[in-house]
Amino acid sequence: MTKTADATPSHHLLLVTGPSGAGRSTAFHALEDLGYETIDNLPFSLIPRLLEGPPLDRPIALGLDVRNRDFSATTVIELIDTLTRDPHVALEVLYLDCSPAVLVSRFSQTRRRHPLTEAATPAEGVEREIDLLAPIRVRADHLIDTTDLSPHDLKAEIGHWFGQAKGLALAISVQSFSYKRGLPRGVDMVFDCRFLANPYWAPELRDKDGRDSAVASYVEADPLFAEFFPRLRDLVLLLLPAQLQEGKAHLAIGFGCTGGQHRSVAVAEKLAKVLAEAGWQVSKRHRELERRGTSSMPDGISGETGVGRA
Repeated sequence: MTKTADATPSHHLLLVTGPSGAGRSTAFHALEDLGYETIDNLPFSLIPRLLEGPPLDRPIALGLDVRNRDFSATTVIELIDTLTRDPHVALEVLYLDCSPAVLVSRFSQTRRRHPLTEAATPAEGVEREIDLLAPIRVRADHLIDTTDLSPHDLKAEIGHWFGQAKGLALAISVQSFSYKRGLPRGVDMVFDCRFLANPYWAPELRDKDGRDSAVASYVEADPLFAEFFPRLRDLVLLLLPAQLQEGKAHLAIGFGCTGGQHRSVAVAEKLAKVLAEAGWQVSKRHRELERRGTSSMPDGISGETGVGRA
């Protein structure tokens, strides 16, 4: 985009759009973790007023889709052209794409009604929306196809493309898993925690998981843990700057145990906390807890870890 030579953009704006079901909510959560101010479905008439306000110290992610008031491809393209010409706005457009068959499948699984249909099938709504958005798709600066991406994979992609907006050049994902179900896709480092004492054999801990303080204390009471974890911590902290220097944008560290509920979760939680306290951008994923529908943290604590906090 062309800006006047003496103008410095005061607003960094990312427009996020794409067909319903392509993952915009997941992308918004990832952008929030990266420090973006996220606003979804703001009426078009209010967007100029938003940009007339004082500049923020962080970029803005603005969600646009067919649910917006007065939405049309022409309106969005006119908005893109207007903002591109504004010397005070640095604009990027992110389009989240997905195959029609997968979009239909997602609507069928969630039993949600497509926003463009009343009584028609999701397939009809998906087809209409893709046709409606086609002119906007070709104007996008970034296109992410979510057809084969899990929510976790999409978050990693968002981190890869937009994590540097706040100077966070390396996004770290710390994951737990069960060896019974195989390794998670895309992990870079894997550590086997099956040598540690297993809380499963303590009846009072069997139904809890590694985020519980009693389970974590049980694992850490194993004499081997006192030797294992400091060496693990020092190794990872040694390697992260080297990975960053090599230009990596995302690094996934996996911890496995038999059931993916106790030992691997406890170690993953502890390492994520250490890395966050050291200033790294960290997210956590507990695959087997997600499968069981128990991925929510106790007392409403988020399962995501941001820079400098856990």
